[in-house]
Amino acid sequence: MRVALLEQPGPVRQYPLHLVDLVTPAPGAMEVLIEVEACAMCRTDLQIVTGELPPRRSPVVPGHQIVGRVVARGAKAGVDLGTRVGVAWLAHACGSCDQCSSDRENLCRSASFTGWDRDGGFATHALADARFVYPLPDDAVPADLAPLLCGGAIGLRSLRVSGVRPGQRLGLFGFGASATVVAQIARHWGCEVYVATRSRREQQRALALGAVWAGSYDDTVPEPLHAAITFAPSGDVVSRALDAIDRGGTVAINAIHLDRIPEMDYQKLWWERSLRSVANVTRADVQAVLDLAVQVPLTTQHQDYDLAAVGSALLDLEAGRIPGAAVIRPA
Repeated sequence: MRVALLEQPGPVRQYPLHLVDLVTPAPGAMEVLIEVEACAMCRTDLQIVTGELPPRRSPVVPGHQIVGRVVARGAKAGVDLGTRVGVAWLAHACGSCDQCSSDRENLCRSASFTGWDRDGGFATHALADARFVYPLPDDAVPADLAPLLCGGAIGLRSLRVSGVRPGQRLGLFGFGASATVVAQIARHWGCEVYVATRSRREQQRALALGAVWAGSYDDTVPEPLHAAITFAPSGDVVSRALDAIDRGGTVAINAIHLDRIPEMDYQKLWWERSLRSVANVTRADVQAVLDLAVQVPLTTQHQDYDLAAVGSALLDLEAGRIPGAAVIRPA
């Protein structure tokens, strides 16, 4: 099989991923081998490649939004050959700790993650724990499904953490792949969506998806928000979101890595405003967004790259040149 291998984290131009051929692995008893049709890229992949997220395994194949077909399975893997499945960020959880026992497997201390602890989907083939894959429809376009598996799922979890209710005003600070899905779900719930982003192109894209207002981070949001979600990995953006929410509102931080939380006046938090992080996703989150994709229906926006161009995709993501999501298509 061919993979894009991260051998040393660092700047993308200085330490590019290397395309190498490896022996295709045989699945263990509870594993499936997947022939990858598409793997969406998110900022967490970029942070693993650059080393902003410290390596958990080296070398490693990044990529954690995998769509493909099961071509081999272990003796105890309950997934049929030929089934199209998805693989997401959460690769495994213990199932027995206090967190797992209270429907919070995203917080499991023994959890492992696709493309960080185990090889991911920037490859022609990938192994996955059969208990952590998701059946997907045969008639869908793989590249349309892939961005839902992390960006969509963590977006839905962020909506829930923010506490926003149908009919309320929601702010989205940053507008990439995850926010694209969140905006559609929020509109489906009847929320008014307000978007702040540096990019004029992304502002126009947000308005086209039904946002009632779109401006820059320096603009004043025209109405006090009931809740907000930040997507940019910047503490300054978190501060801007706190400025925009009303009394009793919540800012949910949709980021696994943030540069810092800036010093701020307590008045930003007073009046029972809340600041909450969003950590990983559960299998229930992933399944819920896949169900919503059919009900709403949700659409994803993506720019496709072949496996040999994975470095270009990372650079384009870093520079903010991708509308929606980057998707790697190995074949």
